Amino acid sequence: MLKGIPKILSPELLKVLCEMGHSDRIVIADGNFPAESMGKNAKVIRCDGHGVPEILDAILQVFPLDTYIEHPVNLMALVPGDDVETPIWDTYRELVEKHDERGEAAISHIERFAFYEEAKTAYAIIATSEKALYANVMLQKGVVKDE
Repeated sequence: MLKGIPKILSPELLKVLCEMGHSDRIVIADGNFPAESMGKNAKVIRCDGHGVPEILDAILQVFPLDTYIEHPVNLMALVPGDDVETPIWDTYRELVEKHDERGEAAISHIERFAFYEEAKTAYAIIATSEKALYANVMLQKGVVKDE
């Protein structure tokens, strides 16, 4: 155990977060996301029993978001005509605002199939048990700066 590290971050996940470099991306996937097929060239980490918000909050405590791009946080956009409510996006906005001074401005949406293509190039994919629809989040890592 370590002090100051959220307990939900397993040793395997901490190792991956530490290995990642500037501009590497990680996907926190909902339970419906095809993590194994999208992650054939990535590290796939299982976080069964957990939802995306609790994983996102824990990661943002230790993971700097990229400041060299406008939107280091990307969500999967609704498919046109898909009548789905996405209240989980409000939770994501609150979490990003809590951990990054840009707040909601750091978040963007990517068309569904473009999101899948981007996910195939991610460094890692975290598979959760999140049941909310359109709950996938992609984060781009920034740099740790001296304080």
